[in-house]
This record gives sequence, structure tokens and C-alpha cells, in this order.
Amino acid sequence: MNSSPIRVLIVDDSATVRKILSDALRNAAGIEVVGTAPDPYVAREKILALKPDVLTLDIEMPRMDGLTFLKKLMEYKPMPVIMISSLGQASCHATMEAFRLGAVDVLAKPHGPYSVGDLANTLADKVRSAAQANPRAFAPSRTSAVSASQPAAGKAVASSLPAFASRRLIAIGASTGGPQTIAHIVSQFPADMPPVVITQHMPPVFTAHFAERMKKTCMMDVKEAQDGDELRPGRILIAPGDFHMTLQRSAAGARVRIAGGPLVCFSRPSVDVMFASVAQTYAEQAIGVLLTGMGSDGARGMLQMRQAGATTIAQDEATSIVFGMPREAIRMGAATSVLPLDQIASNVLTQLTQQIARKNQHAR
Repeated sequence: MNSSPIRVLIVDDSATVRKILSDALRNAAGIEVVGTAPDPYVAREKILALKPDVLTLDIEMPRMDGLTFLKKLMEYKPMPVIMISSLGQASCHATMEAFRLGAVDVLAKPHGPYSVGDLANTLADKVRSAAQANPRAFAPSRTSAVSASQPAAGKAVASSLPAFASRRLIAIGASTGGPQTIAHIVSQFPADMPPVVITQHMPPVFTAHFAERMKKTCMMDVKEAQDGDELRPGRILIAPGDFHMTLQRSAAGARVRIAGGPLVCFSRPSVDVMFASVAQTYAEQAIGVLLTGMGSDGARGMLQMRQAGATTIAQDEATSIVFGMPREAIRMGAATSVLPLDQIASNVLTQLTQQIARKNQHAR
């Protein structure tokens, strides 16, 4: 096993931010900041000279913006990139575009009286996760969302999802590399798909922009979930950053509950929390999908889903940007299927139509 430290290059036009990020990683085990750069032109030379394993990249910089540099980098020298973004609307939208171009993660830019201690663990974890990323999965071509104007893979079965399907649920969890992977899948879902709930590890504010971005490339309605939002066909609800999302079902219908609480698997929102709630409320009427991400969040919850009778799908290693979360679910026996990214959406639709067919048979 390679014991060399993960080599990090920090690219940011702010000397203050460069120092904060460098200080945050200074004492992180197994990580070495090999250099910093104030703009992409300096960064290009330092990438060639220092050969970093991971890059942190600012969105807004002089001479060349972060998106333009990222696009060139992924074309000529693909490598794991963590975007450092402010919480402004323009920067958040640019960050969503950065995911499409191949960035693997995002960190909110430190500002004001920011504590290096507050940042250290989060940034170090993101660097370690990014360093495990699969280089073959960086290219945006595979995971770019399908245009809403294109025929989606699920379109052909839209008419075979009757009202019965509204009592079903699709639950999706992801972390590192998840935004582009999720977009690829849901862009293939028909407009009358059963309700979909998504937990993606992402900071506050960014989840709302993630929802807005997906809405443009998806036939379903997409929104960042609010407490009490109704689960209904044709709707995707995304857990807001820094809040857990659970489900509540009654004779009056099904809704999501949004609340704080302790970190679970070092995460909030947590996929485990959502999946465990799905197991309790939907059981065999649910389909769970666990995608790319570092760590184990979602594995135990997926096992609970499978034990409750749900269909469960884990993304395979070859197409995962980081295989940690799916690997753990597979190791625990939580996944009923292990599939490449390009087969997940069609398999979900196949499972739904088969469930409908079995239900109709039992009704006769």
C-alpha cells in the first residue's frame, strides 16, 4: 500500500484563504501541501513541477476563472479537484457547473473570523476522499446530465406507471462525485415517476442550487426539501445541507421531516438516516440506490431496507468516482444488485414495472 502523503496544491487568488487552507491541512495525517498558486497560470506551472495528487480550486480568480481552468485541466491532465466556493448565487451556480465538468467535491469558502480548527477536519476528509477518486470517472461526458429535450431512457415505460406506482418510493444516497452521478440517473426518469428522495453530502446553500440545476435537465419536479413537503409522483426532494431527512407516512399521505440532530457517519444529512426511515415507512415498496462516495454512510441503512423487503442497488466500482460507500454496502450484503452507472436508471424502471406486474397478478 502506498504510504506517501497526499500532495495538495491550493489555487486561490486570496492570500488569506490560501493561508487558512494551508494551515488547516498542516497537521492533517497523511496530507502535505506542496504549494499554493494565486491564479491558474501559476497553477499550471506548479502542477507540472510539483505533481500534486489533489487540487483545491477557487471559482472566482483574475486572468482566468476557475471553470475555464477546470475545463482545460480535465481535458489535458485530469485529476481530483475540490472547488472552493463562496455562498453567493453566481458562485454556487458555477460550482454546479464545475461538478458537470469533473470536480469531485465542494467546500464553502472560509470568510470572516473563520476558525482553522473548524475547517481542518472537513477539508482533510475531503482531500482524502478526493485522493481515492477513480481517474476514469473524472471526464464529464459519462456523467453529464441528459438534456431535458432529449428522449430519456425511461420515457417508453411512462404510460405503464399507473396510480399504484404513487405508493412506491425511490431513495438515492451519494457523497463524493454524487451530483453529476445523480443527475445522470434522474435525467432518465419519466415525469410520472414515483416520488424520489435524495440525500447528497453537500454543504448548506449548495443543495438548493443543486436542486435548481437538476430541474433544468429532468422531467420531474425537483426541489430542496422543506419540513412537511409532500411525497408525490413526479417530485424529487433533496435533503438540505446540514439537516437530516426522514419520512412520515399516514392515511393522509406521505411527507418528509427535516430536522437537525447529531452527525451520523460524520455526516448531516446522512444517507443512513434516510434509508433507515425508508425501511420503516415503505419497506418492500421502496427501491434504494447507493452511489459513489467515501466512507460507509448508507450501507447500514441499505441493509435495513433489504431486510425490510426493498430492492437495493449499489453502483459498481468501475463507474464510481469513489467506491467507498457502495463497497461497504456490498460487503455487508445490503445490495440486491451491483450495477454500472449507465444501467441504474433503466434497472430502477424495470424493477418498478415488475413490481406492478406482480401486484396486478396478486389482485386477480
